[in-house]
Amino acid sequence: MSQQSNRPSLTPQFCFNETALRDDSIIQNLNALVTPAQAGFDPSSTAERQTLPVRKRSIDPEACHGFKDNVLFPSWQTRSDVLNYCTGVALDPQDPDLLLREAETARERDRVVNERLDPYSGCFFPREARTESLANLIRNERGVEGIIRARTWGLVTERCGEVGAGWEEALNRWRGKKESR
Repeated sequence: MSQQSNRPSLTPQFCFNETALRDDSIIQNLNALVTPAQAGFDPSSTAERQTLPVRKRSIDPEACHGFKDNVLFPSWQTRSDVLNYCTGVALDPQDPDLLLREAETARERDRVVNERLDPYSGCFFPREARTESLANLIRNERGVEGIIRARTWGLVTERCGEVGAGWEEALNRWRGKKESR
């Protein structure tokens, strides 16, 4: 089973890297659990094109349990930690772009505007602070994360043949077991 070994260090610069914030590989890891050719190759399976899967291949319960405990839940926890850290960065009042935005505002205030020559010259649209932009991104990512986790958990329960708890409850149980060790 693969596990994330190259975890990036959390720095404010990491939070402003949207590509790094959106990285997710859970589905690839889940698909990797299926052992190919468990039942052997059936030559009749290639006789005609199959547009729908004949049956979903179930995954070994032990492999599913290991995947959830060693890959899925740690990945979700890491992602939650990153989003929580970046939320703190977004709330930091020490915005490095603050001086630049204040200078732009002062320049704009002193500018002479002739709206007869250019009716749009009187419009000033100040730049959004990086921290405000980051806060919006984190808010969106949390929403997306909820959707991804619900879909992933649906796939896990379908492929592993499990029923019961939702992803939040299962993740909280895993956190509780991890803390009690």
